[in-house]
Amino acid sequence: MTVGLLHPGRMGSAIGAAMADGGHRVLWCPAGRSAGSARRAEQVGLTPTADLAELLAASEVVFSICPPAAAEDLAGEVADTGFTGVFVEANAISPHRMTAIARRFSATGATVLDGSIIGPPPSAAHPARVYLAGPADSVELASGLLAGSSAEPVSLGERIGQASGLKMAYGSFQKTSRALAAVSHAMADDYGVTDHLLAEARRLDGNALLDRDHFPSAAARAWRWAPEMLEAAESARALGLPDALATGSAEVMSRWAADRDDFDLDPATALRHLHRDPTD
Repeated sequence: MTVGLLHPGRMGSAIGAAMADGGHRVLWCPAGRSAGSARRAEQVGLTPTADLAELLAASEVVFSICPPAAAEDLAGEVADTGFTGVFVEANAISPHRMTAIARRFSATGATVLDGSIIGPPPSAAHPARVYLAGPADSVELASGLLAGSSAEPVSLGERIGQASGLKMAYGSFQKTSRALAAVSHAMADDYGVTDHLLAEARRLDGNALLDRDHFPSAAARAWRWAPEMLEAAESARALGLPDALATGSAEVMSRWAADRDDFDLDPATALRHLHRDPTD
């Protein structure tokens, strides 16, 4: 099959390599791209085209893998050509933006798949998952391009927003946890207590993202934790460090104010209480 790839960055070139290794012809468009993109494309055996129109005319499926800020503009460029194939929107964007992109293609006859990639640029040593949502036959088609590769395709269903929603749910934890750890270490370094911070970290148990059963306990104690987070925010500000993660945590905990000392909550109820009433 002939596939279009927009564009061969670190992640895009790895996905392109997975498809090329599977025997597919993978096209890319050098126009406006960097020398680094050209080097990566050549290294993994991608075929250059004269322009975007040539790439789209030849491609049955197009994967969009670009910086999130460019996703809508790139999708618009493709839609404006009247592309009628399968467009896989595989960027780290919100379900709201994903839905807007799908609407952009409604007049072209193209099929839009909601996609997200979780993991590093895939390789034999470090695989990744490519989650796909949309019409079943098109998901099957796109999945076949990656079958047996280090970029494992995973079908989520037909609802647009599922793949992008999963990416936002996972990324909001995974990326924020790294940022929060950096602020914590910067604060500990400033006070000369980094070794003790590391010692306490080694005493932590489990993976917070896996432990849904802990949410009721957190909700019940949030009335005490929220003021502590505001103290942490003040400490960060005094050192010239970002305080938004601490104040954001305090806001999350304030949503559990009505659950004070209620250790009989179930996890689903505790999570529902985090949603703001849209009528408020």
